[in-house]
Amino acid sequence: MAFIVKPLVTEKMTKVTDKSSAQKKLVAGNKKAIDKYNAQEEKLSYTVKKNGKEEKKEKTIYTYTKPVRAQYGFIVKPEANKLEIKKEVEDLYKVTVVSVNTVRYAGKRSSRYTKAGLVKGQKNAFKKAIVTLKEGDTIDFYSNI
Repeated sequence: MAFIVKPLVTEKMTKVTDKSSAQKKLVAGNKKAIDKYNAQEEKLSYTVKKNGKEEKKEKTIYTYTKPVRAQYGFIVKPEANKLEIKKEVEDLYKVTVVSVNTVRYAGKRSSRYTKAGLVKGQKNAFKKAIVTLKEGDTIDFYSNI
């Protein structure tokens, strides 16, 4: 059963994919994060003015780089669950899916004034899935054109 309606290849989704595809340097907040991400120690030095005197101080922070993971968006049927979406993406594109996040959108109401009077209607509700792939995997939507 086909749960994927169409891939999202919009400017907004491309920005999400580009953001997640770049390496980021993050600061580890607590001791668990330092151990988990194998964070490295960095010393920052700065000066503080207090009562007309300058004091030099040092602060130690722990930073790590976030691994690159590609994210792609799909519009899916509202009754599809994450496991079904994951299975279908893996079968269609021959990639390994790490995680699937889903968002439900309500149908927006719209009205317009015509010769017949005020016409009210509603756009369809839909569900969007954002799929995170294993490091190194990519999907090329334009390969079959």
